[in-house]
Amino acid sequence: MALTNKSRTPNSASASRRHTLTRHVHLAAKKARRNTSATCSAMEVPISKDAAWKDLEEHVNAIEETHLRDLMTDEERVMSMIKESEGIVVDYSRQRVLPETMTKLLKLAEAAKLREKIDSMFSGEHINSTEDRAVLHVALRAPTTEKIVVDGKDVVPDVHEVLEKIKVFSERVRNGEWLGATGKPLTNVVCVGIGGSFLGPLFVHTAIETNQEAMDKAQGRELRFLANVDPVDVARALSGLDPETTLVVVVSKTFTTAETMLNARTVRTWITSALGQDAVAKHMVAVSTNLKLVKEFGIDPENAFAFWDWVGGRYSVCSAVGILPLALQYGYETTDLFLQGAWSIDKHFRDTPFDQNLPVLLGMIAVWNVSFLHCPARAILPYCQALAKLAPHIQQVSMESNGKGVAIDGTTLDFETGEIDFGEPGTNGQHSFYQLIHQGRVIPCDFIGTIKSQQSVYLKGEVVSNHDELMCNFFAQADALAQGKSATDLRAENVPDALIPHKTFTGNRPSSSILLPELNAYTTGQILALYEHRVAVQGFVWGLNSFDQWGVELGKVLASQIRKQMNEARTKGRLMSSQDGHNASTTYLLNKYLSGKAQLKYADAKDVFPCDIIASEDCKVPSD
Repeated sequence: MALTNKSRTPNSASASRRHTLTRHVHLAAKKARRNTSATCSAMEVPISKDAAWKDLEEHVNAIEETHLRDLMTDEERVMSMIKESEGIVVDYSRQRVLPETMTKLLKLAEAAKLREKIDSMFSGEHINSTEDRAVLHVALRAPTTEKIVVDGKDVVPDVHEVLEKIKVFSERVRNGEWLGATGKPLTNVVCVGIGGSFLGPLFVHTAIETNQEAMDKAQGRELRFLANVDPVDVARALSGLDPETTLVVVVSKTFTTAETMLNARTVRTWITSALGQDAVAKHMVAVSTNLKLVKEFGIDPENAFAFWDWVGGRYSVCSAVGILPLALQYGYETTDLFLQGAWSIDKHFRDTPFDQNLPVLLGMIAVWNVSFLHCPARAILPYCQALAKLAPHIQQVSMESNGKGVAIDGTTLDFETGEIDFGEPGTNGQHSFYQLIHQGRVIPCDFIGTIKSQQSVYLKGEVVSNHDELMCNFFAQADALAQGKSATDLRAENVPDALIPHKTFTGNRPSSSILLPELNAYTTGQILALYEHRVAVQGFVWGLNSFDQWGVELGKVLASQIRKQMNEARTKGRLMSSQDGHNASTTYLLNKYLSGKAQLKYADAKDVFPCDIIASEDCKVPSD
């Protein structure tokens, strides 16, 4: 965020920013009120007032009388809750639901006008009413045969124009036609971005980098990500790289994101210190819509790849944000398979009846767990190390989307929404936080496994293969949570009475199992879209706007205020006082921080870097 040049006292500056933020909120609210879409009008009456919601509230009593230990003996019930589509098996029989529960949940979906809202999203209506935008990440993976219209224009051709540009550029870099400033091929890519510009692409990269086909296409190449403004992240991202063989992709829609642009300027200095100012044109490209600032930064606007305001950051991995760096690493054909996988679930979500619709069923069960069974969290537990970055990505997709306390029309909700998402690959998680899941709080779990491993290991003399051993735990943990172990079971095993309370497992802890045929670019796209649409279902039913994120704005405004004061303190050697407009706690902590920092005051300004990033005659490790 740019700092004002006007002279104000800190208190007046703070007041001005609060006024500006308030004005933006009021304008957004006014715009939302003007919106006459079906989405807004449907939520004028909270869904919690509908008879379908009341029916589910009463149904909780019936569920409380059941135990998964008994429900799992009903084979007809179990088989009715195993759905298979697009090569993916979803088993929700270990959720605390009866067939009657699912019927009631689908009636709730009908009452919330879920079908109409899904249709509105796919048809390009401005369902993000607070920002007056369409929500069309599905258009990013739509084939050329589809037609998706936004404001009277079919956007699919625009999407494929950018994809074609990515294909041509990535092929030129990979085949050595595009060379660096010194004539060397660019074999390393550093992607600079934060939030969805980092988490989504990193998830996909981690998911496919050990897939043999993708590995073969990435031979001799390296892809790294720089997100955190912490200089340690800069050091790690650039460690061991040669500027002569490195291409930097700067991802920022507006080219004004504070953390991203500081990191971009840092990496630009790393390049220009070694190769000169003219090297930027050969070693840096952008994913942005602000061509003016891209050019001012030193990047040729011809080397900027566009995306659109109907693409939210956390949903942007299928745009140039993710496809460009991934195509540079794995080739465009691999990324095309990823897009095809996502579109297969998009079509399924759009066209499949709700009682067979995987994202709808998972989303409605999540609504049940959160709003009716009052479960505060959800654990994402992939029994596949390549999915290690799935949970961090879905944390943002889910918690930034549905972490709301008001409905889309601005009214305060009278029920619980959102969930705390976390996770870790099995079996690592088992030796970390499963204790709490088994014997502490009730946390619904998603177990995700694959039939085929990306890498096969079977040692002579072992009873099972390494992947078999992993998947034994996948099957066992879901049953352990559901079944539990009673005091009667323990006494039958001659467990001492004093230990019985400690070794008792209550069971009746819900989970879903998701089984993929294997993990490759295509199925990675599928699992991404499955979770994206599941989140949308929850938000649609709760009556939220799952596609804005005003909650992140206030901290940015306050950080901008502190940034200006920090500059004055570091360059003029002053400490903070009550006149700076902070409370006593913040003032004390700032002064504690500043008193331990070096004063940045010298006759001629200069760049200060650790020696292992930029070497120069006067390089020294700073005391900062």
